[in-house]
Amino acid sequence: MRKELCDALVARATDPNMIFLTGDLGFMALEPLQEALGQRFINAGVAEQNMVSVAAAMAKDGWQPWCYSIAPFCFARPFEQIRNDVCLHDLAVKLLGNGGGYGYGVMGPTHHAIDDYGALLTLPFMKVFVPCFNEDIELTIETAARWQHPCYIRLGRGELPKGEQCPSCQPWRRVLSGSGPVVVAVGPIAGSAWAVLRDISECNRPDLWILSELPLLANALPPDLLARLASGAGLIILEEHISHGGVSAMMAQKLLADGVPVRSFASLNASGLALHGVYGSQQFLRRHNSLAPEDILQAVLSFSGDNK
Repeated sequence: MRKELCDALVARATDPNMIFLTGDLGFMALEPLQEALGQRFINAGVAEQNMVSVAAAMAKDGWQPWCYSIAPFCFARPFEQIRNDVCLHDLAVKLLGNGGGYGYGVMGPTHHAIDDYGALLTLPFMKVFVPCFNEDIELTIETAARWQHPCYIRLGRGELPKGEQCPSCQPWRRVLSGSGPVVVAVGPIAGSAWAVLRDISECNRPDLWILSELPLLANALPPDLLARLASGAGLIILEEHISHGGVSAMMAQKLLADGVPVRSFASLNASGLALHGVYGSQQFLRRHNSLAPEDILQAVLSFSGDNK
């Protein structure tokens, strides 16, 4: 999504209040933005804590700062500065984390971001955007630019299935309908789910919903989703994030509090940062966490049989 991100930010570069800060990353990708912004493009160096504090000061002074790094260095390394300097003062700093989930898989757990939105949503005023497809980026950036509070944009690799059209970016989108379970997928992994589930029979095919904005309570759950759960459909949450603090926990809490009946529930998620010394690509790590397309298909078919 980096090219789309660059294009969307270049389109906003005429805003004289826009500032872009990078933690010494973005080479061979963000040069058009550097050219468009000139002195308002700042390489803060490998000093992410300082970058976030500087951005907070800029936001306090009326600028619109965007902070870019790979996801773990964008949220984990400067977490104290995000909490104390940005969120406690409710400043409109935009955090851009590239490679959410297992996006930087082969580099090991220090470069994985499978606990990012769970951690950041513990902070006041924070909103998280998890665009699913490359085509989502333009509208996501526009929405984030209007948001006058802290926000984090979790970027990944768009996985739009071949032959499909990208639905307009919204917090909730239904891309499949069927008589099987309800599947809620967060971010780009929804594309893999869509590709593997679209061709199964209608009686087993799930209602597949994409969730692209958090916290969960920021937007009402779709009435059609709630109606399917009330009719006895099971619920599967699919996210490249640990279950603790993730959408699985948010959905379970919300549905329980509202008295919404759920016949059966499953969470397909990232199991943790360490896999006993086993590392590989994003797809490799998804397989080791039961997040591969075949695992998603098997989970849906198991639920479909249970719902009959």
